[in-house]
Formats: sequence, structure tokens, C-alpha cells
Amino acid sequence: MRRVMLAGLGFVASLVMAGPTLAQTAPTRVDYGKGEAWLCLPGRTDACAQPLDATIVKADGSLTLEPFKAAVDPGVDCFYVYPTVSNDQTGNSDMTANDEERFVIAAQFARFGSVCRTFAPLYRQVTVTALRGFMTGKPIPADREMAYADVKDAWTWYLTHENKGRGVILIGHSQGSGVLQRLVKEEIDGKPAGQLMVSAMLIGTNVPVLDGRFGGIPLCAADDQTGCLISYVSFRDTVPPPATSRFGVVAESGAVAACANPAALGGGKAVLSNYLWATPRGGSDGGVAGAWVPGKTIDTAWVSAPGLLSGQCIQAGGFSYLSVTVNADPADPRTDDISGDVVADGKVDANWGLHLIDVNLAQGDLVRIAAAQAKAWKK
Repeated sequence: MRRVMLAGLGFVASLVMAGPTLAQTAPTRVDYGKGEAWLCLPGRTDACAQPLDATIVKADGSLTLEPFKAAVDPGVDCFYVYPTVSNDQTGNSDMTANDEERFVIAAQFARFGSVCRTFAPLYRQVTVTALRGFMTGKPIPADREMAYADVKDAWTWYLTHENKGRGVILIGHSQGSGVLQRLVKEEIDGKPAGQLMVSAMLIGTNVPVLDGRFGGIPLCAADDQTGCLISYVSFRDTVPPPATSRFGVVAESGAVAACANPAALGGGKAVLSNYLWATPRGGSDGGVAGAWVPGKTIDTAWVSAPGLLSGQCIQAGGFSYLSVTVNADPADPRTDDISGDVVADGKVDANWGLHLIDVNLAQGDLVRIAAAQAKAWKK
């Protein structure tokens, strides 16, 4: 059986793992009226304008180019907060965009530009460096309140200067989803801004839901439902979350971690519309890349493999998560597996599941849902 090793996003971090906020001097406020405070803004060539053409790799080994087409004058907006990616050596990142911030935009967010105007603020997030220090018993000062305050200020600037009554889809992953979860709870749910929220896609974090609702916001149950939540954490069906995992569990009594399968919001198992890397990036895959199809070269940075992956939300062992199945067929020429696991010291850390590719596993589904929700909201 062949195994294609797909590198992760260059991060192994989640806000839920970042530890307590340490005391800091009150930070200077970021001026989000300045263009350099944003990775993506409408009407300019920026991080959201990267090449997104993909190669469709079918089960029979045939390759087809899928050109990416950005929306022209879309009717809704997308507001994105990125995960823990900064390699800055301080506890909180600076406001300078590096390769890691630009790459995560291409990996997780820019494809939503086929549906909406794209907004992605830089923010002084808790860094990979801080996480590494916390996990190795050598903590450095890091301030999660600073990260949240930045995103809140960016959101306020967006509402004041750009929204003008437009619907907006909130999108985040990992630390970014954790920040947006708090923003939704404190600034959107039950507030005037809630009337503008088309949906919230908070991926790769534990959102507590009670009777299918996060506060006043229900889990999405149909592609064209609006004012709802999509959230999940992902694990291979062959490697479910171990008892030590912090993903897929919540502390709130009676609540469970939200799981809405983007491929089947109404429930059940379904094929995931994936967008993955054509070749490895960084060193988190722990191996040498194989070929998607032996003897064939892929010229795009992105690959979609129809039918290769399926997902189903399950609750088992005290966890609630998206269980991902690789539909291997040794008889066809296409690869029989992917990677996306967190690898440390040459070993897969099962506690993280497929955190590195949470979004990419179902990115086509998420964009499709965003389009359906946008159409429904405009009506």
C-alpha cells in the first residue's frame, strides 16, 4: 500500500493547550484602519490572491486541472482568524506577516474568495514558541487577552467601516476558532451583530453545545441554513482520540463538543470534498512524499481526491468528533492513504488526531455550504 505524506501547516498548536495567560503590561492598540494590519482586504492583491488552482486526482489515476475563480462582487463577506502558526520567538507574535501567516491563508481561507469578500486581520497571537515552552516546562510570557483584544478591535473596525449591513461568515481554526468562539459569545450571540452572522465555521476547537446549541446558536443541519454553527475536530477512524486527548471534549456539565459534518449536516457518513497539498511542506509529516499516481507529475500546489475520504460525526469514549475514513483501493493506481498527523520524534501523536488538516479534509464542502448560506441569507 502506498502512502502519500502530506505535511501539516507548520504548526502543532491549539489555544486550548496554550496554558494560562501571564501578566503583561497593557499593550498598545492596533490601528486596523491601516492596510498593513490585514492579511486580506477586498480590492487589493494580497495573501488571498495566491494561486489556488488544483489538480483533481480521480480513482482511475486521471488528472484534471480545476482553475480557481474568485467571485465578482459577492453579496456576503468572510471574516477569518488563523490558527497558531507564528514562529516569532516571543510569547505573542508581532504584526508583521511572515511566510507562515501567508501560507495558512492559502491553505485554509483564500478559497472562500469564490463566495465572499475576504477579511483576515493580523493579530498578536500566542506563538508556536510559547506553546513549545509551555509543553516543555519552560514557559515564556504570553498573553491570550492581547490576541483576543486584537481580533475584537479588527471585528469592530470591520463592522464600522466595511460591513454596511452585509452578511458575514466567521471562519477560524484552532487558536483562531477559540478567539472567534469567545467573540461570538460576547459580541454576536443575542446582539445586533447576530443579525448579520450568516454562519460561524469554528473548526479544530471544542465548542460546547447543549441540546444542539451554543448559547442561542444552533448547529447547522442543512447547507442553506443560516445563523448557525459548524464545528468539529477530526480523527482517523483507525486512531480514535485516546483518553489523554484534549480535543473532542468540553468541561461544561451536560454539554458535548460540537460536531457538524460538512459533507452531511443532516447526519450520517458521507464523502468529504478535500483540498490537500500536492507535495509536503515543512517537516511535520515525518516522512518522504510518495506519488499521488505513480509516474505522473502534478503541477499545481493543491490536489483534490474525490471519493478518497469519508467522514461521520460520532460520540464514543466520552469524545465527540469527526471520524475520517480513508477509502483505500489497492487495485487502483491512486494513493491509498494521506498524512496530516502530528509527528514528534518520528512518532505520530494520537492526541492531536488530524488537527493539521481539519479544514482541508472538507474544504470543498465548507465552501459549498458558504455559497448556499450566502444565497439563502441574501433572500
